[in-house]
Amino acid sequence: QVQLVESGGGLVQAGGSSRLSCVASGRTSNSYSMGWFRQGPGKEREFVASITWSRGDTSYADSVKGRFTISKDNAKITVYLQMNNLKPEDTAVYYCASRQGIYDPYKYWGQGTQVTVSS
Repeated sequence: QVQLVESGGGLVQAGGSSRLSCVASGRTSNSYSMGWFRQGPGKEREFVASITWSRGDTSYADSVKGRFTISKDNAKITVYLQMNNLKPEDTAVYYCASRQGIYDPYKYWGQGTQVTVSS
């Protein structure tokens, strides 16, 4: 089992920045990569970004490229999502998730943290 706890977010003005954190605990040694997902009001949950624990390889959704940066701290078993130039359409509940292998689905999920961007 892997437990994930997100923090950060809140209310931000358009054009502003915010940083989310996700602390992992439990059997984290089996985790291959971490991802950030989001679900806006009335929308499906969508992929935002991911990073591998070992090499730090990253991947981003087109909608956030150039604005969001995912990073990690292996010692703290923590993943971050730095969000810059936020837009109202970034308003969503943001979730972090963990998967054990490159072809595995994301199995463990955090409880989510709300990010609201005002125009």
